[in-house]
Amino acid sequence: MNGFARAGLLLATVAGLAVAVWTFGATGFADVVSVARRIGVGGFLLFCGWSLGTFVLLGAAWLAAAPGEMLGRLGLFSWARMVREAVSDLLPFSQLGGVVIGARTLTVARIPIPRVYGSLVVDMTTEMAAQLAYTLFGLALMASLLIGDGAAVALRGPILGGTAVMVTIILAFFAGQRTALDLTARIAGRFVPAGRGALEDIRAELAGIYARRGRVALAFGFNLAAWVASGAGAWLVLRLMGVPISLLDMLSLESLIFTLRSVAFFIPGALGVQEAAYALAGPLFGLPPESALALSLAKRARDLAIGVPTLLAWQLSEARQLARG
Repeated sequence: MNGFARAGLLLATVAGLAVAVWTFGATGFADVVSVARRIGVGGFLLFCGWSLGTFVLLGAAWLAAAPGEMLGRLGLFSWARMVREAVSDLLPFSQLGGVVIGARTLTVARIPIPRVYGSLVVDMTTEMAAQLAYTLFGLALMASLLIGDGAAVALRGPILGGTAVMVTIILAFFAGQRTALDLTARIAGRFVPAGRGALEDIRAELAGIYARRGRVALAFGFNLAAWVASGAGAWLVLRLMGVPISLLDMLSLESLIFTLRSVAFFIPGALGVQEAAYALAGPLFGLPPESALALSLAKRARDLAIGVPTLLAWQLSEARQLARG
């Protein structure tokens, strides 16, 4: 990462942090914390357990995209997905950095490099396709809000504009998979010495995976289930806080939040974007701003509770690899 990229990343992080602090302050931090505390320790642990279950679905999606790997490797693929998410959310890297480090978690487990990166591209593709389906589902649920002349009018532009940007990004990724694969492999060369010389093998593996349409469809299904499970987890948190909201409304709101987070991929953890989106969009579904921000706070705490131990375990694993030489 060059100096300009580092400076841009730092600036985006600082700006996101400022927006998050302002959003909490404008809503009333004490009110947000008061709502968040209702979840209790047991409720928070339940939320973390639910999120770990979501990682199993994500690991199953990646495993489905890797023909030749046995079901017994589900734990390994789920772990790689956790590392990928933790690096992207908690470390000052781009999303691509998290993707490459997650892939390295599989390569050090002696899974062939072509299979790792071929399955990675298919997994990312099906995950984006599943997110698009989830987003369109959410937009269909909130169609009456967007068409009417109520409070959603002010957010109609950002909602539709953000969706359009996300769709453009997804379509560009679909159309430019070869370029994306080349870029990922070049970066992977810094972590896996053989990564640069395996491009043709990876392309052949990728073609072979796409030829197995049943496995690709299975990866899409698991990724879609993970999106829905994540939204249901947010609903569970609000129920534990005593905040009433229907599951369908929650899924619609979460599809919007995920869309805006995806558009802000250049900001680590979508810091500030998530908070502002919850504060602005929550009331459209009858969710008070303090309750919406309490949910965001619970998610940030969950990311730390799961992500920090994951990163520590990953660092320990890397140290062992270096010690072995």
